[in-house]
Amino acid sequence: MIVLPQITERAPHASSPALEHIARLDSDLALRFAKKLAVEPVLTRQLVSFQANKQRAQYRWFKYKEAFSASLVEHLLFRYRVTQCAILDPFAGSGTALFAASEMGLDADGVELLPVAQAIVKARLCAQRELDDADIERLEQWLTQLTWEHWPERQALPELRITAGAYPPVTTDAIERYLASSSLESARVRTILQFALLCVLESVSYTRKDGQYLRWDSRSGRRAGSRPFDKGAILSVASAIERKLHEILTDVRDVRNTDALASLGARSGGIRLLAGSSLDLMQRLSAGSYGAVITSPPYCNRYDYTRTYALELALLGLSESGVVELRQNMLSATVENRAKDLLGINPNWRAAIRVADQLELLQSVLGYLEAQKVEGKLNNNAIPRMVRGYFYEMACIIYECARVCRPGAPLFMVNDNVRYAGVSISVDLILSAMAGEMGFRTERIMALPNGKGNSSQQMGRHGREALRKCVYVWRRE
Repeated sequence: MIVLPQITERAPHASSPALEHIARLDSDLALRFAKKLAVEPVLTRQLVSFQANKQRAQYRWFKYKEAFSASLVEHLLFRYRVTQCAILDPFAGSGTALFAASEMGLDADGVELLPVAQAIVKARLCAQRELDDADIERLEQWLTQLTWEHWPERQALPELRITAGAYPPVTTDAIERYLASSSLESARVRTILQFALLCVLESVSYTRKDGQYLRWDSRSGRRAGSRPFDKGAILSVASAIERKLHEILTDVRDVRNTDALASLGARSGGIRLLAGSSLDLMQRLSAGSYGAVITSPPYCNRYDYTRTYALELALLGLSESGVVELRQNMLSATVENRAKDLLGINPNWRAAIRVADQLELLQSVLGYLEAQKVEGKLNNNAIPRMVRGYFYEMACIIYECARVCRPGAPLFMVNDNVRYAGVSISVDLILSAMAGEMGFRTERIMALPNGKGNSSQQMGRHGREALRKCVYVWRRE
């Protein structure tokens, strides 16, 4: 069954010859994938998001909202019989694919640029594979004694412009005592203590992660939009740390007990995290070295992780210039991303760029957005550059995925379709069409039963339209 966006309401005058042309091209491409594109009832929003991780040991420690669930990884690897091979996640995030695959006995490599996500993976590896009994005993003392609350020394809490005033003064004082005290512990204990603090920053602050930005509680004294926002209870550092350390230690003990009872033949796969950009690091990986790829790249939705994770980036010591550099090195998905010199990074990507150049639907979308920019109809003139950068960079990532995959290896990708200036962009069809020109065969494009709504601003101007959220399954030829 073909799954097309379901238009339930359409604003008057929303159509145009350019939009009608794009719609025809989109329909033609959908027909090309007619036998592959279908609703998959088992794929719930909970399964393809962080929601299913909330109650799962270790995965629940840090609320990394952009993650998919460990259950999805298990479902896909089991359903498509991925066994006895190494897997790759080019956008590893908090490491869900890496840890879930490892638990199934597979070796897993991940590439991740965001320091917050790197810290999550490293802390989980430390908790799982490095802590000894003495370390756990010391962490239990921290949990029960809370001596850091009255520690005489302080370690300054790093701050960025965007995080200035993010905490009540008493909270800042408590964090600085905690940092000073924890810095004296052994490396492994310090890793877990500082990770626990990273996990609770939002809950002890005036802020809340809200899509593209941090939302500020009106108690902060910072202007927070047209209407006052009250995030509710702001936890004390002591109570937040106590809860988080208890959660971490409970899960660590449970895993250790489970490992002790496991059969002698059971084996957890190795995990290797490569810190940096996939555009830089994937080209260094050996050809044909992976039996599967499972990933979810940043969506083309303008979300800027350097803003939503600003508290955490500040704690990890990034400078203002470091944040700017990080933003530019990330996959182009925000309006602040400048165009990357892809051929300067790797001349071999000329073939991938040619594929993007020749895809008529993509070029029609880009042409429409440029025309809207010229006519002054975009709410941000950088949208065409962002969308172009996104698809051209993804073409290069797909090229590298094809190169590092073994023949017959599946690639699983979770992604959302998007909409700008009235044009629905079928990310699933465009990426699948590009993949077909670079060595992959589309096996399935599995859509969630319920589409995602477009923004209220878009609905007001262009009508209400459901957008597909899908899991793609490609197979290396």
